Amino acid sequence: MLAYVIRRVFHSIVVLLAVGLVAFSMFRFVGDPIDNMLGQERTQADIDRLRTQLGLDQPFAIQYWKFLSGAAEGNFGVSYRQGRPVSDIISERAPATLELAAVSGLFAILLGIGLGVFTAIRRNGIASNLIMTLSLVGVSLPTFLIGILLIYVFSVELDMLPSFGRGETVMVGYWSTGFLTKSGLVALILPAITLGLYQMTLIMRLVRSEMLEVLRQDYIRFARARGLRERVVNFRHALKNTLVPVITVTGLQLGSIIAFAIITETVFQWPGVGLLFINAIHFVDIPVMAAYLMLISVMFVTINLVVDLLYFAIDPRLRVDGRST
Repeated sequence: MLAYVIRRVFHSIVVLLAVGLVAFSMFRFVGDPIDNMLGQERTQADIDRLRTQLGLDQPFAIQYWKFLSGAAEGNFGVSYRQGRPVSDIISERAPATLELAAVSGLFAILLGIGLGVFTAIRRNGIASNLIMTLSLVGVSLPTFLIGILLIYVFSVELDMLPSFGRGETVMVGYWSTGFLTKSGLVALILPAITLGLYQMTLIMRLVRSEMLEVLRQDYIRFARARGLRERVVNFRHALKNTLVPVITVTGLQLGSIIAFAIITETVFQWPGVGLLFINAIHFVDIPVMAAYLMLISVMFVTINLVVDLLYFAIDPRLRVDGRST
């Protein structure tokens, strides 16, 4: 077990270094931040002075090493646009994105697993067929179009839910939350559905497929032959074995929720790190862009590491293989 954990952690560190190198290299082709920071009246002396002040006159390897060493300490430099530490800017925006991702992930997991089990058990029912038909909408339509449609129906036509913003928030220590206010909870509904709908339908269809496969196994027939109640067979035996392969996909989808929140935040003008990243691209704010991609990479790698360890703990075949090697 220890050797497996050490090996996975080492692989995760290598992935983070590679992602950081690729991201930092790409930003060299985005544009020159000096053009956005200085006005039309700038002189060559002003350009050279600011370039030296920002460290842009140094070789790429030195810039990248300073970024990595600072990022390891939680210091991502200073925003070219705002002139403030990037860590402070991200810490102000992170609660909005994390709360939106948490609600979306909970919506996707609970509803996805529940509907997947229901459509597998009642696979020939009218309700099950209707759910599977409607699920094609969540899989087929792009996220931004789903968001626009929800805004049109529930904000424009029905005037029931807000179409943008986070609503009223309160401070709990250093954390700004919308969970404790009515307007904050209401503002979460449309963005959370938009962000979690694709992941929910994907999880639902995967659970249904795996559940149908498990229900055909011999040990399920044996459990029914023993006279066990249908609920015990479905939820204690079938569902438990169904969730083993689902864990991996679900973990990846949770990482996708955080990464793809950028689209939902743009549609709903949600004040999170995704919208911050879009604005940073527009103003060529390289420290903010690099910090965002590194944080997303850390989240993805961490989630994948946790999923691998859970999979290792749940599936005894991996433990047997680990001992044999």
